[in-house]
Formats: sequence, structure tokens, C-alpha cells
Amino acid sequence: MYVRSVAQAVPKALTIAGVDPSGGAGILADIKTFSALGAYGTGVIAALTAQNTRSVTGIHGVPPEFVRLQLDTLFDDVAIDAVKIGMLGTAAISRAVADGLRAPLATGIPAHVVVDPVMVAKSGDALLSPDATTMLIEAILPLATVLTPNLPEAGVLLGRSPPSSLAQMRRAAADLRRLLGTSGSRWVLVKGGHLIGEPIDVLSDGDRMLELASPRIVTRHTHGTGCTLSAAIAALLPQRADATTAIVDAKQYVTQAISHADSLAVGRTEAGHGPVHHFYALWR
Repeated sequence: MYVRSVAQAVPKALTIAGVDPSGGAGILADIKTFSALGAYGTGVIAALTAQNTRSVTGIHGVPPEFVRLQLDTLFDDVAIDAVKIGMLGTAAISRAVADGLRAPLATGIPAHVVVDPVMVAKSGDALLSPDATTMLIEAILPLATVLTPNLPEAGVLLGRSPPSSLAQMRRAAADLRRLLGTSGSRWVLVKGGHLIGEPIDVLSDGDRMLELASPRIVTRHTHGTGCTLSAAIAALLPQRADATTAIVDAKQYVTQAISHADSLAVGRTEAGHGPVHHFYALWR
């Protein structure tokens, strides 16, 4: 017999990104992350890719007007609590996303926007066209509640060499925070995984500067770590009392997903980077 359940206030999270057929990064990884962390996942596809754990062999951008149609149709029906913006690919798609989010953001729903400035895949393949960087800075960054660049991405956004020390990471975090504008509570998380030694991330809201350390796990299973972290932050922002707690908890989730990734057997990991284990706490 069918029994109707009582509706629950489950947070609704939206990912706007590309599709990775191997499932380790992009929208598929984001939806897995949302699901693992108790958020209902929705997605707007901005680009299609042909890729696996070793390389990206092709990118096909979705027509900007259709990206906008996806957004308008979704927001007309579903109250989204948090948005994660990942790979957009082109300036035109970035503009379509910015325009599509402007009206919903003016209403306060969604309340959180996490921007992962995806520019280069783990394999080294470029995922963002050069002409799209300016549009990303001008149209997308001002929407961000949290910005999560790695060191190469921080360098590109600031037009200088990537930070190569903790002191340079702190300066980059402060400079990137200014790019986000002065309104509201906004955070920059500069990820230090490219530095030698134990990784330290730098988190800044313009007034406070925090250093978040985590252990370095020796594994090749790191495909999609950036996507997973930004999606985890988006999933947890509506569920935590403040952004700092959400970001710390998201980092812990990613650390565990990496540490359990060796139990998966996806791809030829001797030549590539396998995915992290998004469901390490749910699968036996």
C-alpha cells in the first residue's frame, strides 16, 4: 500500500557545470556530493565533454540561450537554496548564467553561490577559453558567496604568477576577496594543494584570515576534488550556522572521500587520476 510521507525541508542545491562522462568531476560528481551530504541535487548543463580519468578529448558548449532557458525553467518551479558554478567554458555561457541568476538572487533565493573557477582539468587540458576569463571576473565573481580557486586559478584571476608560498596565498586571498565586492558576507578559499608538503588552504572574508590544514593523502585517486569540494560547500551552507563551519566540514568530507578512494576501481589509474569516493560513508 502506498503511504504518503510528510514533506521535509530538504535543502535544494543547483550545480551549473559541465558533464564528465567518467563521473569523477563536473555535474555528476556534484550531484553525488549533494546526495551524500543531505541536499537534493539539481543541475543545469553548461557544457558537454569527452573525457575520462586520463584526458579531455573534446568540449562542446551548450548554446547560451538554452543554458538560460534551463535556469529560467528551473527557478520558475524549484526554490533553490544554494548554487555551485563550475565549468562554463565560454564568455557567452558565463554571461547567460550571470543574467539567469540575477533576478533570483535579488529575491534572496538562492542565498548562497559557490564559484569554482574551473580552468584546467587534472590532466592538464584547458577547460576555459581565454576570452572567458574576463567575463568570469566581471559577471560571475560578483555573484559569489564563496570563491574556491586553486593556486594556478588564483594566478590567472589576478593576472600574475600562481602563489608559491603561504605568504603569497594570503596576499592572493586578500586581493581576490576585493574582486567579490563589498556587499554581504563573502569568502575566498585559496586551495594550497599544489604546494609541497602538507596542504594548507587560506580562507578570508576580508576581515579575517584563517589557515585550514589537512593531511596530504598519497593516491592517484584525485579526479574531481575541486568540483567535489565546491559542491560540498554549496550543500552544507544551508545546513550550517555559518560559512566557516560549512567550509571546514566540506573539507573534512573531501579528505575522507580521497582517503577511501583506493577502494574504487575506475579507469586505468596507472596512467590517470581515479575519482574520489563520494559515498564512502554510505556504501559497505
